[in-house]
This record gives sequence, C-alpha cells and structure tokens, in this order.
Amino acid sequence: MKKSPIDGKGLFATIRLPRRRKIGELTGKLISQREARRRAKHLKRIVIVELNNGMAIDGGKNGNDFQYINHSCSPNTFIRRFRNTVEVYALRDIKPGEELTCDYGESYHDGTRPCTCGSPTCRGCL
Repeated sequence: MKKSPIDGKGLFATIRLPRRRKIGELTGKLISQREARRRAKHLKRIVIVELNNGMAIDGGKNGNDFQYINHSCSPNTFIRRFRNTVEVYALRDIKPGEELTCDYGESYHDGTRPCTCGSPTCRGCL
C-alpha cells in the first residue's frame, strides 16, 4: 500500500499475478445492508460491499489492505461475492508494481463523486 495517482492510498502488486487467480479477500465487520446504507451517508471514502443475502462487509472496520483497491473504469481485478465473503481476482495478468483496481459499479455515491481513474474509457463519475 502506498500513495495512489488515482485517489489517496492504493494497493499495489508485489509479484506477477496471473489472470483469473484469486488474490485475496476483503475483510471487515459483517453488518446488515440497512446499517451499511446508514453508515455510507456519513463517509467520504466508502469501503462497504453489499452481499446478496441482506448483509454487507464494512472494510473500514477491522479491514485488511484490500480496502485500498481504488476504482477504475478499466480495472485489472474483479470481486466475487460468495456467501459472507468478498473475494478479489485478477481480471488480467498484473505486473509487479501495478496498482490493483476494481470497477465499483453501482456505489453509494450515486453518480455524485467525480471519477479520477484516468482511464481513456472513464465514465466520469462514481
């Protein structure tokens, strides 16, 4: 983890990561989706991922370094929600030193936060 050209701190690969390899899991406090939405209203940096079962993981509470994966409109990772976990996989081969990014998709920002990913295909907002 170090300063990111995208936003704040970022997570960077230390080794070559082959595409489709599981890189790790986002950890944090397991909370209800209702609580997640309440918390998100008061945060500038949101590290909450909603699961498909009415629950969410708040990576800002007891989270690991995967909370520093920044958004990109041209990401190199993707997340898989499985039961009460958020798994992170390489979307393509990732070189050592490359920042890990994920397309957040729908977010709590509801299109109000400008995107700073710098991708040629940037959508402009989160």
